[in-house]
Amino acid sequence: MIQPSNVFKENLAQLPAIDGIARIDLIDAQGAVAASIENKPGKLGSLAVYNYLQQTFGTLDAKAAEHGLAVFGEHRADARNRPGAHPNVDHLLAIAAGAPALRIDVIAAG
Repeated sequence: MIQPSNVFKENLAQLPAIDGIARIDLIDAQGAVAASIENKPGKLGSLAVYNYLQQTFGTLDAKAAEHGLAVFGEHRADARNRPGAHPNVDHLLAIAAGAPALRIDVIAAG
């Protein structure tokens, strides 16, 4: 497990590679896709964070969400100040605040 700094770019450099990942789906308790993070420009950092959280915690519960928020560094405060601007940080904020845990499914490119 990494020890995140307050700088997202520094944290990102410590995360596992995301080569070969098409997308990550966040699955709710009913088995529905609550959100998807695609492997495309603008989403690569979030894809790397959620892939790392899946490898480290196995599920997106409150403990994983708190750690994920730390990994997002300076984006965490911006997400709190501008809800909706960082939807992948918003999921972590909600779960850290008591929303139900989500399953993290890593979908390989194929």
